[in-house]
Amino acid sequence: MTSPEPDSTIPARPEDSAAAALFDAIATEHATIYGYGVVSAHSVPEVNYLVSTAIAEHRARREAAIELAEQQGFAVAVPAAGYQMPMEIDSSADATNLAVRMEEDAAVAWRAVVEQATDQSVRAFGVTAVSECAVTAAQWRVIRGDKTVTVAFPGGSE
Repeated sequence: MTSPEPDSTIPARPEDSAAAALFDAIATEHATIYGYGVVSAHSVPEVNYLVSTAIAEHRARREAAIELAEQQGFAVAVPAAGYQMPMEIDSSADATNLAVRMEEDAAVAWRAVVEQATDQSVRAFGVTAVSECAVTAAQWRVIRGDKTVTVAFPGGSE
């Protein structure tokens, strides 16, 4: 029995660490945008402004990152048909927890871009992305009622 041929329409993750980090960050943006659809479906109306703002922010970041990757000659991750959520989402509290988790995950992906980038414009883009994810995560933590809403080093475990 032979293995099926790889799908040539789906770009492979680049081997170069800088390109791979950007590829992964774009893939994370695809998943986050999808996840915010789930958040939207379970959130209370009072937080719709933040859901809308976050989706728009991630879409704009994804599109700008795709353009940046293409300018750099890197492969671009394509969105999946669907995504498995990291937790069960049955309530507005679950939706808020998912939003915090997605922002934290996106910060991790963008921090990897900052750490791996060899191009200054890519690194600067990553720094802005980490900062924006940290701010949005803090806004969700306020809604969740956390006593501490910011972290010292977004995207890291320090």
